[in-house]
Amino acid sequence: MDDNMNCKTFPLIGDPAPSFRAMTTMGKVNFPEDYKGHWVILFSHPADFTPVCTTEFITFARMADEFEELNTKLIGLSIDSVHSHLAWAKSIEGIAWKGEPVKLPFPIIADISMNVSKKYGMLQTVANTQTVRAVFIIDPEGIVRTILYYPMSTGRNFDEIKRIIQSLQTHDEHNVSTPADWRPGDDVVVGAPLTLEDADKRMNDPDDDMTVADWYLAFKKLK
Repeated sequence: MDDNMNCKTFPLIGDPAPSFRAMTTMGKVNFPEDYKGHWVILFSHPADFTPVCTTEFITFARMADEFEELNTKLIGLSIDSVHSHLAWAKSIEGIAWKGEPVKLPFPIIADISMNVSKKYGMLQTVANTQTVRAVFIIDPEGIVRTILYYPMSTGRNFDEIKRIIQSLQTHDEHNVSTPADWRPGDDVVVGAPLTLEDADKRMNDPDDDMTVADWYLAFKKLK
């Protein structure tokens, strides 16, 4: 078998987040150790001073407090220098898009060496000189929990990124799953029975807080 077929070029869901040390617009970072105990959204963008990326950074900045309430830190990356990042950040501070201008409250990793980009599989263009719009959601133990990739032409859905964080935290706290289009406050999905006895009980004598659609599909409100 071709060795290249066995080569994993980026972490998978459930893998430890690849570690790295890098310079950012807020100083040196030792990742993920510096973020232990927090959820992290590590996201890449194709390049500084690009239109779609600028709208994304403005949106992330506006939602930074919302993510902070979810114990979630933000950290960006592209294959640009710290000086380029700083100049772009200062430019963003003067742009009024869908509201007043904002300051970027999160660091941007300088990855000219492409070390981090390669570890996280962020280089997926033909020339491999720009990072695609990748999103890695990493939990407080440094484990990759979600991976999203967007093409360069499509800006990210930030409400969905926040919803994923909320869903993962709900799962971890209550050991439940969340159905399609779930939002906080909606019913959650209860795990399916593992025995015929439990399946019969669920159909014939379900718990008071449970809504049963079939033996394998049941919902409940979180208390």
